[in-house]
Amino acid sequence: MKLIGLEEHFVTPALVGHGTSTSSIAQPKAWAEASRRLLDLTEERLEAMDAAGLAMQVLSLNSPGIQAETDPAAAVRQAVTVNDHLAGVISRHPDRFAGFAALPLQDPERAAAELERAVTQLGLRGALVNAHTNGTYLDDPDLRVVWERAEALDVPLYLHPANGVDLAHVFSGHPELVGPMWSWGIDTATHVLRLIFGGVFDDFPKAKLLLGHMGEGLPFTLWRMDSRWDFHAHHGIELKRGKPSEYLRENLYITTSGVCSAPPLLAAMLSIGADHILFGTDYPFEEIDTATRFLRDAPISEADRAKIGHRNAERLLGLAPAEQR
Repeated sequence: MKLIGLEEHFVTPALVGHGTSTSSIAQPKAWAEASRRLLDLTEERLEAMDAAGLAMQVLSLNSPGIQAETDPAAAVRQAVTVNDHLAGVISRHPDRFAGFAALPLQDPERAAAELERAVTQLGLRGALVNAHTNGTYLDDPDLRVVWERAEALDVPLYLHPANGVDLAHVFSGHPELVGPMWSWGIDTATHVLRLIFGGVFDDFPKAKLLLGHMGEGLPFTLWRMDSRWDFHAHHGIELKRGKPSEYLRENLYITTSGVCSAPPLLAAMLSIGADHILFGTDYPFEEIDTATRFLRDAPISEADRAKIGHRNAERLLGLAPAEQR
């Protein structure tokens, strides 16, 4: 079965420094090994893909990436450089790699322009954003220009976690819960809800949002969110589609990255449908063979396995030959 992975990380030597703040969440040996693999875009990576039967990776800059840069002008330069580099790697291995652009959201107009350049000139398939950009979230009014461009180009934005701006008091004294163990999922799911209640998808109803890690828990909360929205004070917020689940079922696409377990996969399929679930390995933080074996063995129909494994990615990202779209 053909498999395309959508959350497949890399970093360049020039941008390694942006990720140092994340190193504290991992065991030193694990971080060193992941850091080594992040820098390798072709040799060991392609060998691991071949061994596990992964046909293609959609590459994206590792967290926090460009979002960690504090100087807007530097962020623009870095995004252009890394997107050009990524496009060069893809051009040498077009059957094995595609890519998501990095965006300098510190300068919204330039970020929108870079998204258009990356898609129309470099052939990238959308963009990946690592959480907040110096405390600014994707529902910020200044970033509407980026959503407008993404919708016009018909490409998704992939929202990936990173360290939060701050931590709730409940985490105090428990640093083991900070990061992908727990806090990142809460932050990222809340970020998505900001987009819904901030009106992003009312303004851009055809916008597409990708979310990893089986949807950061959101597919499992739809009924309660709808029920409590009917109960809660709305504080002046009204959703054009009435209920939060309408946006999550229409605008949200999730990947299996980092969650190689059948029960959450089945629950997500029942919640948002197999057409909105795509495959991902979370390389190099998870092993490719573990992820591919999980999907091949999952107790789902062959039709749904094909959708999740490659057909949804081909459709959403325009990866299939024109005659198959």
